[in-house]
Amino acid sequence: MQTKIHPKWYEDAEVKCACGNIFTVGATQPSYEVDVCSACHPFFTGQMKFVDTAGRVDAFRARKERAMKTVLSKAERRKIKRVKKFQEETSRPDTLEELRKVGKKSKKKS
Repeated sequence: MQTKIHPKWYEDAEVKCACGNIFTVGATQPSYEVDVCSACHPFFTGQMKFVDTAGRVDAFRARKERAMKTVLSKAERRKIKRVKKFQEETSRPDTLEELRKVGKKSKKKS
């Protein structure tokens, strides 16, 4: 094996859990912070407990409701597209003479 390529090993690395439990393990870093450990995980405790304390599901539902308010139906999108296209068509010059006038006006402005 090559020398000096392996990370430093800490025999007494401290692991701190969000529940307040602290224990030591062997690891490559001196300390860790975890959300769930064997003292508070439902698999080990046998209790039903929701880890989602920040209300992530409620926040997701609220975001989804806001998004649904802004969603347009396919017919509405087509109508908006048609109106936009019509406005572009009517704003264009019809003849070459009108196009030249527009070109002269833009040259004078710049």
